[in-house]
Amino acid sequence: MKRFLCVLLLASTCFAQTSNKKQYSIQTLFAEAGQAGPPQSLQWSPDGSKISFIRKAQGAQQEALYYYDPASGKDAVLIASDALAAMNPPTAGKGDDRAKDNRARYGVAAYHWSPDSKSLLFDSMGHLWLFDLASAKGMQLTTSDEPTGDPKFSPDSKYISFVRGHNLFVKPTTTGAEIALTKDGTANLYNGEVDWLYEEELDVRSNYFWSPDSKQILFLQSNESPVPIYPIVDWIMDHPKADAEKYPKAGDPNPTAKLAVTDPSGNIKWLPLSSDPNTYVPRFGWVRPGLAWAMVLNRRQNHADLYFLDTNTGESKIVLSENDDKYLEIVNAYHFFKSGDRFIWPSWRDGFTHMYLYSIDPKTPLSPAKLVSQLESGPYEVQSIANVDETNGVVYFMANKEDARQQHLYSVTAQGGPIHHITPEPGTHTVALADNTKYYVDTYSALNQQSRMQICPTAPGKCNEIYRSHTYDDYDRIPAQFVDFKAEDGTVLHGALLLPSAGTPGAINGKYPLVMNPYGGPHGQSVRDDYRTMGAFDQILAHRGIAVLKVDNRGMGNRGKKFATATYENLYEIELKDQLTALDQAIAKFPIDPDRLGWWGWSYGGSMTLWALTHSDRFKAGVSVAPVTDWHWYDTAYTERYMGLPEQNKTGYERTSIVKAAPKLKGALFIAHGTSDDNVHVQNTMQFIFALENNTIPFDMRVFPQKTHAISGQKTRTGLYTRILEQFDRVLLGNSGSRE
Repeated sequence: MKRFLCVLLLASTCFAQTSNKKQYSIQTLFAEAGQAGPPQSLQWSPDGSKISFIRKAQGAQQEALYYYDPASGKDAVLIASDALAAMNPPTAGKGDDRAKDNRARYGVAAYHWSPDSKSLLFDSMGHLWLFDLASAKGMQLTTSDEPTGDPKFSPDSKYISFVRGHNLFVKPTTTGAEIALTKDGTANLYNGEVDWLYEEELDVRSNYFWSPDSKQILFLQSNESPVPIYPIVDWIMDHPKADAEKYPKAGDPNPTAKLAVTDPSGNIKWLPLSSDPNTYVPRFGWVRPGLAWAMVLNRRQNHADLYFLDTNTGESKIVLSENDDKYLEIVNAYHFFKSGDRFIWPSWRDGFTHMYLYSIDPKTPLSPAKLVSQLESGPYEVQSIANVDETNGVVYFMANKEDARQQHLYSVTAQGGPIHHITPEPGTHTVALADNTKYYVDTYSALNQQSRMQICPTAPGKCNEIYRSHTYDDYDRIPAQFVDFKAEDGTVLHGALLLPSAGTPGAINGKYPLVMNPYGGPHGQSVRDDYRTMGAFDQILAHRGIAVLKVDNRGMGNRGKKFATATYENLYEIELKDQLTALDQAIAKFPIDPDRLGWWGWSYGGSMTLWALTHSDRFKAGVSVAPVTDWHWYDTAYTERYMGLPEQNKTGYERTSIVKAAPKLKGALFIAHGTSDDNVHVQNTMQFIFALENNTIPFDMRVFPQKTHAISGQKTRTGLYTRILEQFDRVLLGNSGSRE
């Protein structure tokens, strides 16, 4: 379950009648943006000379591919709009909401640079085109009616590879027919293809990788046969159709995984891993030509083995093991040096996620890896490795060293030593570092500062701003504020508060109603020094006269192991306790009416709404969107990581069932769900309202046909948020209907 945070970066106005600023409504919140947005699909060319992006020119109807010169920050057209449109026919844009949402949710790239930086590969909704920059011509590579996925260039740029029909293919980039490297792929057997579970819960984006010398491809074969089916029903048909989704719920059989290596002709060799079939293989790749690596994670996700595999002899050995008394989180901070003699391994073994350097014996590479050093340390979290300058031995990484609510780019040498802070502006930074590590694209914002984008050198020097959001310049946004609270055990809880401006209608005896809006779940973080922390809908509520409070309780991410594992095997209870403790402290300090409280959330936040309304009588109104209502009905990898195995934690699973708590519901509830939600199935909502009906408890509900977990679409979102606003407008402010 990925955290679902509303990223609607709009602002609102002061309610005061004297303001000349624009007023917000739900309609304008989801209207087409007038200002050109930030550059999309940014990618560095492998030689580091260009940062390409997709954009519409001013007044243009079609997109073109542009590039920035990193030294000057100036842009130019790389592929004209007519050439780009020719590779993206109108039919390519069609598809159901599940396909579109999944491409957005999992960051499916629209194009790929060739390793020699001479051409680009375009994935036009499953059809591949190769565009040669020198001739400025595009060539269609695949014509099959069956779509392709996960296309890549070989490192020498001579081949492209892709997945189609659950099989792995290669095709020369010049002339020649495509070659099926595997032929046994079926609806139950995936070759090099990522299934739903690995993609959603293990953050896997590819299940095959070329060797550095382009002679071999390492791929994972996933057997889905033992996995139960959940029907995703499309009701908007004369004869409703059910899509059979392979979805293992807590305690169900998982897909089994095997690792293999093949050459570009399809000669396959299977590589031995753990003898236990009930494991995950969430990460694998190449150490150097002829030597591969793979992580094997046990079903409980508290033990990981790192295997090294000789792809020529087929021999494999465990070279490193990682254990935890609760669970291990997978952090994308792995790096294997091209020299083949060292690698970086992330671990929170000292209480926080840090990077550890290991050496590999070049003569006996299958012997145990040796710890060289911990590259950095401290009470902060390393979130990822941005890149490594192997020539100069510099590791660039993202972390929250200065403030748990921020994210910055840092560097440290591969020998350890002082840490250099590279992104100076306070806030949350997301960077894309060039392969040569000379420049990076920095996208950042802060709690009360709109998004900016700039190209900067990693060495001290001037940045070139390439985008600054002016979307909200004409709106009188109420500033949000950070507020810290103390949990019962003294742990600091970070919060963000948005109060109505003085004089805004809605106060009774000088105090305003308040809506809690936490996410609350593992790995997530809602309270960040980021403009999205308090979004447009929060502003609309505040201008209505409703305060908004968001608090990151124990059990959430980016605060270290102790903070994260506080809720292990017993989700919801500590979360609610922390939220209520923070609420009491907020009421004591700010003009908040304790008799007019609401709660709303989405996904895990939607579950928190239901838990709060069934385990507290303090909330007059609640909104729950796409909630999990019993952990038996959510997937294996996420649920068992944080709740343990059902057979080993029967009491915990029973105690945290929100369906069983349905008879205790207090307050006015509005619940919503998409019928095509392949993440949190609509079954969760149906089971909960069935329990409410059986106990004659009133509630309001909306179901969205064909909509997924995101419930996306302008008209759909407008309708949903109008109804959410009406819920709090009516119950907390006493208005008979929405003022939209």
